[in-house]
Amino acid sequence: MSNKIFLSCEEANHTCDKTQYNDATLWEKIKLTLHLAYCVACRKYTKNNTKLTHLIKQKSVKLDIKEKTKMQSVLDKELAKQNNN
Repeated sequence: MSNKIFLSCEEANHTCDKTQYNDATLWEKIKLTLHLAYCVACRKYTKNNTKLTHLIKQKSVKLDIKEKTKMQSVLDKELAKQNNN
C-alpha cells in the first residue's frame, strides 16, 4: 500500500479486513478513518464486516463438518477462478 493519504475503495476495504484481524498499522487505520468520513459504501462495508466478525466470534455459531467441507469447496473454486483471471 502506498503512503498517499487518500485510499481507493478497494484499498479501504482491504484495510478494513486487516483491521478486523488486528493486522492494520496505525497509519492504515488513520487513512481508513479519513476514507470512511466521505465514503458511504465503505462505511456500509465496514459496518457489515464488523457485524460478521462479531457473529463469527460468538460461540453460538457452529457448523458441522459437512457444512464446513461444502463451504471450503465453494471457496476453493472461487479462489481458483480469481487466480485464473
